[in-house]
Amino acid sequence: MLKVNAEKSGYVTVLHFRGRIVNGVATATLREAVFAQTDARSVVLDLAQVDLIDAGGLGALLELCKWTQSKGIEFRLMNVTRFVQQVLEITRLDSVFEISTHEGALSAVAGVRPSTIGQKPPVVCFE
Repeated sequence: MLKVNAEKSGYVTVLHFRGRIVNGVATATLREAVFAQTDARSVVLDLAQVDLIDAGGLGALLELCKWTQSKGIEFRLMNVTRFVQQVLEITRLDSVFEISTHEGALSAVAGVRPSTIGQKPPVVCFE
């Protein structure tokens, strides 16, 4: 079971996940949590307590990356666990996602201002 806790600060939303990001209910929970952030300028997924991700979870992350990009929302992963980092490296998705530590993610999105609304973030999830 995947649990999520949202923390909002201005235009930045940090979604803290705990559990496994696997195909089924967990990926539905992940999607719902991100899709609900339509007013955010930046969505950061804190994966510090995620101990497993499968192909369905990776697919959901790619889908969410593309969806946020289409809405002009920055999408970033933070505090990726060692196992999840290895999966991202093996699949070469570590080059697709912006991945940061807690401090790096929050300082990177701290500069997001309302004047940037409507501008697309520089990261291309996939084409």
